[in-house]
Amino acid sequence: MPTRIRTAIGIGILIRTMRMDQNLRQDELAGVSGSGARFIVKFEANKPTAQTGKVLQALQILGAQLSFLLPGERGQ
Repeated sequence: MPTRIRTAIGIGILIRTMRMDQNLRQDELAGVSGSGARFIVKFEANKPTAQTGKVLQALQILGAQLSFLLPGERGQ
């Protein structure tokens, strides 16, 4: 069953959890995802100014797949 994330805070928590499960430091994830360590720190701390492209890159590096459930697709 997919993990449901409903808020930006939830994405930050997911990234932090996945990063820690993979024994990566924040600076290591930042380096392989093309962002700065400061960005990873702020995003995991739920700062609302995170850039979507960097978030998506970090998720991809961690092996997460992002999908959208469009209106009318629930329960299918």
